This record gives sequence, structure tokens and C-alpha cells, in this order.
Amino acid sequence: MTNAFAFDTKQFDTAQLETFFAPARAFAALSVDFTEKLVNAQLDATKAYSDASLAQLRNLVEVKDAEGFKNYVEGQQQVAKDLTERLKGDAEKTMALQQEFVQESQKLTESSVKQAQESAQQATASATETATKAVKEAAPKAAK
Repeated sequence: MTNAFAFDTKQFDTAQLETFFAPARAFAALSVDFTEKLVNAQLDATKAYSDASLAQLRNLVEVKDAEGFKNYVEGQQQVAKDLTERLKGDAEKTMALQQEFVQESQKLTESSVKQAQESAQQATASATETATKAVKEAAPKAAK
């Protein structure tokens, strides 16, 4: 029994397939790299926030008197300031990653468009050459 959906891979030109799939593969690689960087940044931020929260919980557990509570509350202001700075830095890092991704995406798009235009020009030139050759070969036969 033959498979009706099977196709002969010899019919396809691997260079043409590469021309078609290369931009998609490059964009996929860029997307994976961006996702990896973004996830790592988020994991780093989450760890920092978790560590800060746990440290503050440990400090709160160690409070034994009014003076200790006063010191704890005063320390909270510094913790809030530190976390605000960390949040600002994390937001800037995320924005920088996104801007880098957009710039690299634009470069890939421009390159793909240029490559597609060159391929189209080559295909047009090849088709014109083939048609011209066919006409020249057919003309002497038609004259007979």
C-alpha cells in the first residue's frame, strides 16, 4: 500500500528551502534568546524579592521588645527604598531587553526582505532568459 501523502524529497531544491526557512529559523532563535534572557531576569528579580521578604520576616521574628520593634520599623524604610531601586533597575533591564529584541527583529526583517527581493529578481531573470531562449528556438521552426 502506498502513502498518498508521501512526497519525493528529491523534487525539492534544498537551497530554495533554506532561503525560505532561514529567516523563520533566525527569528525563532532570536525569540528563544530573548525569552531566555527575560525569564532569567525575572527569576533573578523573584529571588531578590523573596530573599528580602524572608530576611524581613526573620527580623520581625527576632523582635523581643519595643526598642526592637522600633528598629525593625525604621529598617523597613531602608528595605522599601532598596526594593524600589531594585524594581526600577529590573524595569529598565526589561525595557532594554525589549528594545534589543525589537532592533534585532527589524534587522532580520530588513535582511529577509532584501534577500526575498534578490531571489525574486534572480527568478525573474532566469524565467526571462528561459522564455527568450525558448522563443529563439521556436522561431526557426515556425518559419519552416
